[in-house]
Amino acid sequence: MPQISIITTAYNRENYISYTLESVLSSTFKDFELIIVDDCSTDNTVNIAKHYEALDSRVKVYVNELNLGDYPNRNKAASYANGKYLKFLDSDDLIYSHSLQVMIDAMNKFPNAAFGLSASPQYNEPYPIIISPDKAYLQHFKGFGHFNRAPGSSIIKREIFEYEKGFNETKHISDTEFWFRLARKYDLVLFQRDLVWDRCHEETESAYEKKNSRIVKQRRKLVRMQLLDKDCPLNEKEIKKISNQIIFKRLKSIILNAIKFQR
Repeated sequence: MPQISIITTAYNRENYISYTLESVLSSTFKDFELIIVDDCSTDNTVNIAKHYEALDSRVKVYVNELNLGDYPNRNKAASYANGKYLKFLDSDDLIYSHSLQVMIDAMNKFPNAAFGLSASPQYNEPYPIIISPDKAYLQHFKGFGHFNRAPGSSIIKREIFEYEKGFNETKHISDTEFWFRLARKYDLVLFQRDLVWDRCHEETESAYEKKNSRIVKQRRKLVRMQLLDKDCPLNEKEIKKISNQIIFKRLKSIILNAIKFQR
C-alpha cells in the first residue's frame, strides 16, 4: 500500500498533462501511486498519460467508457486508490517537489485529523495546526475561508473519504460542500498555501464560475444549508451572529453596486 494516492482526472488536457505528471514524478516524497482517469478525451491526453505509465510502475491509467463529468469522475478515480491518503491534482496544475512531504508530515503529526487544507497566512503560530470542527467553522466565516479551497488544496484520509461517500457530485460547489461536511465531524489540519500551482486559463472551472452568477447563488444557498444543518458544530448564538453578518455583507454589496450603477 503506498502512503498516498495522487489522483488526476483529465479531459482534453493534451497541452498541460505532461507538465502535471512530470511535477508529481519529481516529488522528493516517493511512496505514492499516480492514478490518472481520463473522461473520454478526444485529443491526445490518453496517449500522453500512457507514455508515463510505461515509464513508471507507480503510474496507472484508466479510461472511462462514458463521460462522467468533473466530480463523478473524481469519485470514480478515488475508487481505484490504495493509499492511506488521497491527493487530488488537476491535469493542468503543478505540484512542487517538496509539497507531498509537507502534507504527509502535517497529517502524520496529527493522526486524529481526517483531512488537511492549505490555509490563509497565520500569524499566531506556525503551520501545521489542527483545529476542531467548531473552530474550523468560526474561522471560515471570520474571513479565513477554509472551505473555499479547491480539491487540489487538500489531502484526505482515504478511509474517511470512502466512509463519507466522497463528493456529492453537484457541479461547481461539491468541494466546498465536502469540506463543510467533513468539518462538521472531524478535526482539520491547516498547512501553508502555495503547495500546488493552479494554472489559469479560459478552460478552467474557476474561470467559468467567475462569469456565472447562478453559481454565486448556489454557494449562498449552500452556506445557509450548512448553518441550518442539525449537525452544525456551532451553537445558536454563533449561528445567529454569522447569519446577521452574511445578511449585512450582502446588503452592503447591493447598495455599493447600486451606487456604482447610478454613477
